[in-house]
Amino acid sequence: MSWDRIRGQHAPRNTFAAALEAGRLAHSYLLVGPDGVGKRQFARELAKAFLCEHPPAKLTACDRCPACAQVNVGTHPDLLFLRTPEDKHELPVDEMRAFCAQIALKPTRGPRKIGIVEDADDFNASSANSFLKTLEEPPQGALLLLIGTSIDRQLSTILSRCQIVRFAPLSPADLKAVLAEQGIDDPVKRDRLAKLGAGSVTRALALDDDSIWQVRQKLLEGLMSPRPPFQQLADVWARFNEEAGKETAPQRLRTSLVLQFLIEAVQNALKLSLGAAVPELDAAEAPLLRAFADRIGAAGLMELLDALVEADFHVERRVQLILIVESVVTKFPRESSR
Repeated sequence: MSWDRIRGQHAPRNTFAAALEAGRLAHSYLLVGPDGVGKRQFARELAKAFLCEHPPAKLTACDRCPACAQVNVGTHPDLLFLRTPEDKHELPVDEMRAFCAQIALKPTRGPRKIGIVEDADDFNASSANSFLKTLEEPPQGALLLLIGTSIDRQLSTILSRCQIVRFAPLSPADLKAVLAEQGIDDPVKRDRLAKLGAGSVTRALALDDDSIWQVRQKLLEGLMSPRPPFQQLADVWARFNEEAGKETAPQRLRTSLVLQFLIEAVQNALKLSLGAAVPELDAAEAPLLRAFADRIGAAGLMELLDALVEADFHVERRVQLILIVESVVTKFPRESSR
C-alpha cells in the first residue's frame, strides 16, 4: 500500500509532515472522522513510514524492505494493535493492560514502537484509566495512534492527552475511484453509490446489496400505511440486521442505513406537505409519501423526524439494536379504527 491509495486525506498527512519537519511530533494522536474514510489505512501507512528500514523520503515507506512487508501483513514486532473483541461493546481493561505492557517494552528492530488503538470510541472508565499512565508518560520512541469517529465520543481524560487530527468524508470523485478499485465496474452504479455513500467507502459498499433495498421498500410501504403491522415490520428489520453476522459493527451499520432511508423519506414527505418541489423523489414513491404527509401533517412529520434522528444517535451510542428497532417502528402513527 502507498500513500497514493489513501484518497482525499492530504491534510492529515501534511499535519504529520509539518510536525516531523519542525521536530514537534507528539507521542499521542487521535484520528477522528466518519467510518470508511481511510483512518485505519492512514494509521497503518504512517506506521510503515516510521518503521521502514530504507525510507526514500521523510514520512515515506519504501514498500520493499522486510519491515514494510511485515507491516503490510500485520506481523511487525514493533507495531501493536488493540481492537474491541467481536463479542464486546467496550474495550476490556485486561486487554488494555496487556497492550500497555507491550508498548512499554523496548523496540525490537529500530528506535520506534507504534501502538494503534482501532476502537477509541469504545473506551470505558476502567480501560481509559488503565491507559492514562501510558498516554501521560509514553516510553521513549513510542507513538500512539487512536482511531475514533468524533471527539464527542471520547472521554475527556483521553481527549486532553492527544493531538487531534481530523479526517473528512471523501469527495464523490474520490469515492467513485475507490469503488472502482473495489470492483464496482458499472459507472451508473458507482455514481449512485457515491451519491448515497455520504463520503464513506464502508457505507457505499454496504448499499451495494439488493437486500437492503428490498427491506427499505417493505418498511416504507408498511410504516406509511394507515395501519402499520408494527411487530411484523420490526421482525423484518431485526432479521435484516442479524443477517449481517455476529459482529456488532455490521449490524449497527445496517440499522443506521435503514434509519437514513426513513429519515430521507420523512424529510421528503415534509417537503411535499409544505408544497416544496422534490425533484430527486422517485415518481413511484411520491403518492405514498404525499398520502402519508396529508394524513399526519407537518407537525407530526417534524415530531417523527426528531425521533428518527434521535434513534440514529442511539445507534452510535451502542444502545441495543432491538430496542431501537422496536422503538422506531412504533413511532409511526397508526390510524385509529372507527
